[in-house]
Amino acid sequence: MPINPNASPEAFELHDVSKRYGSLAALDQVSLGFPAGSATALIGSSGSGKSTLLRVLLGLEWPDQGHVKVDGHVLERTQVLELRRRVGYVIQDGGLFPHLTALGNLALLPHHLGWGRDRIRARAEELVALTHLPPSALDRYPAELSGGQRQRVALMRGLMLDPGALLLDEPLGALDPIVRHELQDELKHIFDQLGKTVIVVTHDIAEAAWFADRIVLMRQGRVVQDGCLDDLRLRPADPFVTRFVEAQRTLGESPA
Repeated sequence: MPINPNASPEAFELHDVSKRYGSLAALDQVSLGFPAGSATALIGSSGSGKSTLLRVLLGLEWPDQGHVKVDGHVLERTQVLELRRRVGYVIQDGGLFPHLTALGNLALLPHHLGWGRDRIRARAEELVALTHLPPSALDRYPAELSGGQRQRVALMRGLMLDPGALLLDEPLGALDPIVRHELQDELKHIFDQLGKTVIVVTHDIAEAAWFADRIVLMRQGRVVQDGCLDDLRLRPADPFVTRFVEAQRTLGESPA
């Protein structure tokens, strides 16, 4: 089931989706739509349900109630493998296989789909230029790469098949502040350049506002507010929104 920006106004939809782990409600009757070609940031404290939401969209977790739609069609279990091939997924610290070189990590899925060595190398070199990864890094193992380089390779892996959508779960959370700031700029440029549907999970509201005009704030498995940064700051839906915003000092304001 390819993500086709021209097929439907909504690339992904959740309709009254709930997901529990024992007594914990990770998602509690969540309904959201993600327009094709848009960028959305999911924010919230640890345990708010934002990462679970991303995994449900990708079929890595299955709702206990409700359903997910992709390009206007209800996602069925039989379609999950095809969906995962057509949606880029990037996690914190990359999740690279340590026994494979960077190029080996990039080649896994394309090789499985029948791509030849030359085609894989050519696509990897395109993405090297896009992500500003040193070309020599392709032949190194993850342990031989810096944190920023590993995350670039993880992004490249998510983009290898030129997917219509990119889901990123705390992609910069494990990086030091200088590298993180540098990659924030590069990711923003890549998102704007490629025009894909982007959903990024972060706990940092400034990072969320940098990546996306739309911010969805979650708490205890529910959507607390859905809007832009000014909505959260100036028109908070409830006192928790104000507490969440004021607790972060990354919006350009110095602590008293």
